[in-house]
Amino acid sequence: MARKPNYDFERRERERLKAEKKAKRAADKKLARDNQEEKTELSDMDQTTITAE
Repeated sequence: MARKPNYDFERRERERLKAEKKAKRAADKKLARDNQEEKTELSDMDQTTITAE
């Protein structure tokens, strides 16, 4: 006997997985952006130190 489909649960489960994936991607992008800003700040400090001497 075939099981009765539970469409609501399946849809909620797809949406939950999609939200998790979206949150992880946003966190990765934020981390990459923060690292890029930090790298830029360090290189700016190095250049000002060199030009100040």
